[in-house]
Amino acid sequence: MTERRIDSWLTDMDGVLVHEGQAIPGAPEFVRALREADRPFLVLTNNSIFTPRDLRARLATSGIEVPESAIWTSALATAQFLTDQIPNGSAYAIGEAGLTTALYEAGYTLTESDPDYVVLGETRTYSFEAITKAVRLVRGGARFIATNPDTTGPSAEGPLPATGAVAAMIQAATGRSPYYVGKPNPMMFRSALNRIEAHSETTAMIGDRMDTDVVAGIEAGLETFLVMTGSTSAHEVDTYPFRPTHVVDSVADLIDRV
Repeated sequence: MTERRIDSWLTDMDGVLVHEGQAIPGAPEFVRALREADRPFLVLTNNSIFTPRDLRARLATSGIEVPESAIWTSALATAQFLTDQIPNGSAYAIGEAGLTTALYEAGYTLTESDPDYVVLGETRTYSFEAITKAVRLVRGGARFIATNPDTTGPSAEGPLPATGAVAAMIQAATGRSPYYVGKPNPMMFRSALNRIEAHSETTAMIGDRMDTDVVAGIEAGLETFLVMTGSTSAHEVDTYPFRPTHVVDSVADLIDRV
């Protein structure tokens, strides 16, 4: 099989570049190779808590130098989606600075009064009052959007309920399903491709999860690389009805492909 030419790269962050705040071996060199070769690339994350500036600083602390403009979060993808649907609309948002900043910069008005959308993101302080308000607004006709379907997120003490779990609660109380923008929706990848003016035929996706990174990459028409440094182990790959284009030990194996 002829190897596809790869001009542009999309890569997941946690499990591919970093693990619990530490750079995965080879990740700083891989990103440096992308920048030196002037390859268009984006670091993707379903995490909507942090702004690209926050994430750039966190990556820099681990020794990985990624410009702010090369970070694409589910919050940014959500703001882009809403702008495409209703430019300069209004939203009631539950989330942290990553989400509210993205909506604000996209020209959205944040309001509790008759918003076009209820937008649910990730936060470490979900309030019953805010969830109740979201339920009433959705029941009143606001469209229901969630940044990503992840039901849990990591913490030092163990799993935390995340966006998907809270969305399920609002869905149960309203009978209305949210539209999820983040992975595994290929919409997030398509908006990322548009951001760097890349084509699916010559773009690769690197991820550590079969059920989000790889399946969304396949559905977006990308070449996919599954790394073994995150949440999927080699013996789990065959349990899925789809396969990545390549399985590699880590991102270090891809430096020569840049």
